[in-house]
Amino acid sequence: MAAAMGLERKAKVAEVALRCAVCALAALAAALVGTGSQTRTFFSLEKKARFTDMKALVLLVAAHGAAAVYSLLQLARCAASAAWKGGSNGGAAVVAWSVFSCDQAVAYALMAATAAALQSSVVGKRGQPELQWMPVCGLYGAFCRRVGEGLAAAVAAGLAAVLLAAVSAFNLFRLYGGGGGGRKSSAGAVSGNGANTW
Repeated sequence: MAAAMGLERKAKVAEVALRCAVCALAALAAALVGTGSQTRTFFSLEKKARFTDMKALVLLVAAHGAAAVYSLLQLARCAASAAWKGGSNGGAAVVAWSVFSCDQAVAYALMAATAAALQSSVVGKRGQPELQWMPVCGLYGAFCRRVGEGLAAAVAAGLAAVLLAAVSAFNLFRLYGGGGGGRKSSAGAVSGNGANTW
């Protein structure tokens, strides 16, 4: 019993730490990519490079901004749940399923947006000689470095989101495991462990 309580406590600490990491890294990625720009003059014409010039970067900024807000809301939920331990536990399984589903969706969205932005950025860095697309990072070096920093934060945020999804899965499926040898009903699981569910 003590070992199970220790494992639950470690899972809670890991969840809060990972949510903080996802929130900070996703916000950093969105801010770095979203605020990066560089202006160059070509034959007296000014051309400004912005993240909106590449749709994959727009997706990256939107997905990571939304993930940062979601993580902040989940941190508030964790804090409220910890402060309100003595309340009714009737909805613990529903909350656990909702959190699990949302965390999975966020992890997939962050990884997909990051992969798309990385692929587009490689084309921007190296060009595509077969299609006669020239590399643009030689012209907009500062912008490309800023986007590269944002992509590094985005990769870290995506990996943290994947780990968080695993912790959410543990928090959900521990409600259905346990000492009886068989599968517990969600009502029995809630009455036994609901107080410890975020």
